[in-house]
Amino acid sequence: MSHTKKERTGLQKPVILALETATMCGSVALVAENRCVAEFSLQTGETHSRRLLAAVDWLMREAAVEWPDIDAVAVSLGPGSFTGLRIGLATAKGLAMAADTKIIGVGTLDGLAAQCSAADILICPVLDARKKEVYCGFYRCDKHGMPRLQGECQVISPEALCERINEPVLLLGDGVEVYGPLFQERLAGLLREVPPGIYFPRAANIGLLASGKWLAGDFVAPATVEPIYIRASEAELHLKKQL
Repeated sequence: MSHTKKERTGLQKPVILALETATMCGSVALVAENRCVAEFSLQTGETHSRRLLAAVDWLMREAAVEWPDIDAVAVSLGPGSFTGLRIGLATAKGLAMAADTKIIGVGTLDGLAAQCSAADILICPVLDARKKEVYCGFYRCDKHGMPRLQGECQVISPEALCERINEPVLLLGDGVEVYGPLFQERLAGLLREVPPGIYFPRAANIGLLASGKWLAGDFVAPATVEPIYIRASEAELHLKKQL
């Protein structure tokens, strides 16, 4: 008699393999039963393509999870590094196809904001977008303590972001490291500090948010899903100039 998934792994559905490659701090995680079963992260100057598959293999081996156990592959869709997002999505598509399972897309800023669950003030994840701009969005926690995006994610200058904030706010993300002195000066008494340990997106949060999407049947089509770039790539800008 074949063993069920729970008998093999001791884990209840859904078992989610999550990938986070939007920034230089890449990570992979296994999430089940609304908890992180295992997570591997590494901040390096090399592209994620050199280590991502090896990290997935190591994580699954150490957690004693096999591909038939995986209910979906979740991936951080952005915004973030164009190269990192493409690598993450391409890897997620390949793994999901090989395992004959679903793909779930989660916004990178959603994952970052989730690290401040139950906060009673405005939450603003900030990622360095280069070119003296940041990717950002405003979140408020609902009655269950889950941060929900207010409006849309944007790419703007850090100065413009400060002009839009007129109440106490939690800023987190690598953009805070880059523009910390500016935020401290412009926001003065409104800025609330968060531990540097939650500045970077984590695959565990992508997986936890994906669990809710799995229960709701909110999957993405492998053939049509695209990263959330917000800003046009250099290639697109160059093409527009030529045209």
